[in-house]
Amino acid sequence: MDFRNGQELLELCEKYGQPISEVMLEREIHCGNLTHRQIEERLNRVMDIMRASAHAPLTKPRKSIGGLIGGEAKLVHDHGTSAANVTGSILSKAIAYSMAVLEVNASMGLIVAAPTAGSSGVVPGALLAIAEEKGLSDRVLKSGLLNASAVGYLLMRNASVSGAEAGCQAEVGSASAMAAGAVVEMLGGTPGMCLHGASLALSNLLGLVCDPIAGLVEAPCQSRNTVGVANAITCAELALSGVTSLIPFDEMAEAMYQVGTCLPAKLRETAMGGAAATPTGCALCHRDKKES
Repeated sequence: MDFRNGQELLELCEKYGQPISEVMLEREIHCGNLTHRQIEERLNRVMDIMRASAHAPLTKPRKSIGGLIGGEAKLVHDHGTSAANVTGSILSKAIAYSMAVLEVNASMGLIVAAPTAGSSGVVPGALLAIAEEKGLSDRVLKSGLLNASAVGYLLMRNASVSGAEAGCQAEVGSASAMAAGAVVEMLGGTPGMCLHGASLALSNLLGLVCDPIAGLVEAPCQSRNTVGVANAITCAELALSGVTSLIPFDEMAEAMYQVGTCLPAKLRETAMGGAAATPTGCALCHRDKKES
């Protein structure tokens, strides 16, 4: 039941008449030597952590260790529930949740790296917002998590999810692709639609650099998670509407990796370029060193 690329994954889905989540479940059982019960327990644990990290900062904001973020998620959440809301309930909630998870991570709280700490807000932001707003069950949410895991597995195997290796496109971009595929399945899309959504998500964030201010996983990481979650929901909408990606998922994953290897070191998590190298970014770095 193992698969090496998106094409093999789709072939398994077609052969057994199963969604991506079920194929991923069987892979974990046969290749990971796990039982149904063990997988269920792990999924429950992941859901609990994701919910806690997405919800807690909305009522009790915490300042980050580096002092660059903290409280933004509550501001967005409060604005999203007001008459001044711009994006609608689903996207407002997803944005707030994605920011909240980054606040928990930056204040040494417990999060699920999905696939990394710096991109950890995208998957829970999208999946929890969709599940809550659409009234979906935990069973459906777990199918989304398994789907996201399959996409993440393929990207780790064939491309990269490391900002140091391939820029933020490999972190937030990969997380966005994972979330897009998951949302499509949660809302009834086919396996093919899921990978179209994932491919579109990757293409939209192609070339995104990794330039953490002061070398901290705080800013612009937090706001980029909001872009990732908005991109995921948008691409899920496209895929569910029947819009397809001109470039197949496997080719887009390879393109993302090739773009990442072309990025100069300054733009791959070294904090020597981009936003981190601006005068204000450098000043914040010096402030951080003085305070430490």
